[in-house]
Amino acid sequence: MTSLAPAAARPLGPRAARALVFLAAGAVLVLEILGVRLLAPYVGLTLETTTAIIGAALAGLAAGAAAGGRAADRLNGRWLLPLLLAAGGLLCIAVVPLVRAFGAAARGTSELSALLIALMILFPPAFVLSAVSPVVAKLQLHDLQHTGRVVGSLSAWATAGALVGTFGTGFVLVPLMPTSAAVFAIGGLLLTVALLLALRFGATSPAVAIACVACALSLAGAAMAIGSPCDAETDYHCAIIVDSERPGGRTLILDDLRHSHVDLDDLSHLEFDYTRWMGDAIDALPGGPLRVVYLGGGGYTLPRYVATVRPGSRARVLEVDGELVELARRRLGLRTGSHLRVRVGDARVTLRDEPTDSADVVVGDAFGGRSLPWHLATAEFAREIRRVLRPGGLYALNLIDQGDLRLLRAEAATLLEVFADVRLVAHTENGQPAGGNVVFLASDRALAPDVRSTSRGARTLDRRAVRRIAGDADVLRDDDAPADQLLSAR
Repeated sequence: MTSLAPAAARPLGPRAARALVFLAAGAVLVLEILGVRLLAPYVGLTLETTTAIIGAALAGLAAGAAAGGRAADRLNGRWLLPLLLAAGGLLCIAVVPLVRAFGAAARGTSELSALLIALMILFPPAFVLSAVSPVVAKLQLHDLQHTGRVVGSLSAWATAGALVGTFGTGFVLVPLMPTSAAVFAIGGLLLTVALLLALRFGATSPAVAIACVACALSLAGAAMAIGSPCDAETDYHCAIIVDSERPGGRTLILDDLRHSHVDLDDLSHLEFDYTRWMGDAIDALPGGPLRVVYLGGGGYTLPRYVATVRPGSRARVLEVDGELVELARRRLGLRTGSHLRVRVGDARVTLRDEPTDSADVVVGDAFGGRSLPWHLATAEFAREIRRVLRPGGLYALNLIDQGDLRLLRAEAATLLEVFADVRLVAHTENGQPAGGNVVFLASDRALAPDVRSTSRGARTLDRRAVRRIAGDADVLRDDDAPADQLLSAR
């Protein structure tokens, strides 16, 4: 076994040791959080994607800590430590081109693809960086009587680094810069610290340092050559806007799913089936201006449609993604004012400030086909919507489900518990919803017979039919709302 006597004679200083484990642990957490955003444009922002990323990172942390401990006992830490940091930095930088190269091939595939890509991009850097702590501990330990104090201190500083990495990513890095730039910054910082440490220990030469920098620049250049798929990286989505076949048509894509379509030349045009169904239900309400609250803005298709066909209507849009609002202003012709106001914030929180009995219509359009904000699907939230609606007001909810429609059935049971009348607009097969987009129409009073839709081949099912569809499904509640699992059960 290789002797560590030279390293033990001049142990790594306590401050430097703490800084190094702080940096390594923080870098792993930064990469883990940013990995969710890097993968979302290709495989969607789902529970499975997030689980795969967390699992891959934890597997790397566990394996790396074990391997690092063995390596620290066998190798000279004064060259091993800079090597680990340099390798970690290069692997971080390599994440972006790897995701962009392999992500496109994974579009529309199973959750297994998300797991495989997560393992490929996150396991290696997590493995390498988690080996830093045992190597640092070996370099700092020179008195067995203080082993517990040294190891405990390093563990505390590594945890502090993970906390700073977590909070710093969510509150600073993501709002401040594009995801790819943040990953490059972390990788560059690790590489810089590694080279400085290697030069201090005399464990490298200028030629090796130049080679590492050249490798990092090549990886960054590869990422730039492949290019980001996003027109805008918001705090929540990779947003893309593409032209449609209509001359003034624009389609908003969030992550990997089409979200909204707006015709800038004809704001009364509704391209997607579910928006037409909602438009039909709104058109059937008594004439005159309407007061509408929208949960989710996206491309602001329905707010502008209602303003066009019902002059004098007023809209309040509750949108969680402020950067998406700015993108809609720049690229989708959104104009806000007294007729259309946008409040940025989570709809569960911001809806509380809406006055009781103040809205003729509430439109729910915040659910996606891969994931959904579960707290907007519960009975408690439905009661809050009923509070905001005027007597006889309409709640129109867009929902996407496939397969055995477990989420659809649960949401039907939930709305039936809260509202007096619930209808379902959908494409049907043998009298049952065929899957895909469906629209629930709900009210605290019996809806008029003409509040329905027959456009785009849809059928409107009455309350009795909705009750049959709900069957014995459990009501979604704040305390028990496995919406992601119901959605992903195919």
